[in-house]
Amino acid sequence: MEIKKAGPADLSNIMPIYDRARAYMAQNGNATQWTGGYPAETDIAADIQAGNCYICTEQGQIHAVFALIFGEDPTYRTIEEGAWLTDEPYATIHRMASAGILPGMAKQCFAWCERLCNSRGFGLRIDTHVDNKVMQRVIEDFGFQKCGIIRLQNGSPRMAYQKLWQVGFS
Repeated sequence: MEIKKAGPADLSNIMPIYDRARAYMAQNGNATQWTGGYPAETDIAADIQAGNCYICTEQGQIHAVFALIFGEDPTYRTIEEGAWLTDEPYATIHRMASAGILPGMAKQCFAWCERLCNSRGFGLRIDTHVDNKVMQRVIEDFGFQKCGIIRLQNGSPRMAYQKLWQVGFS
């Protein structure tokens, strides 16, 4: 399995993965997270252009996609019903989706992100919809700690998590 930055040529193979993820979420009690075609092709193209979109491939087939963004996330500035574990530098995982072919893709992507972030001295944050019980379980099983609720720009609440591992992080 290889995780690498996505390129513009990958876009047409990435978008069906998001279509499948939206359908999967709707079938599993989370019909309101990625509505209205989000993430749209323009969102993913912007992630690719910024160098933040990653794909997990095996033998040329994309099995998972996600954005990993280093630096402050504006929607994480305010957290309700809790607090971040630390204010140390962090990267954020967004828009993770699996093609649904191989099991355990989120765990593999998380482990890769953890190694990369740890090597750069960054913590790791992620959020998910309050109805996305499947992702909440995966996030918590990987050792992320629930920190509280953040709100997207449109005011929609998301459960926020953080994972630390560096010596000196509390």
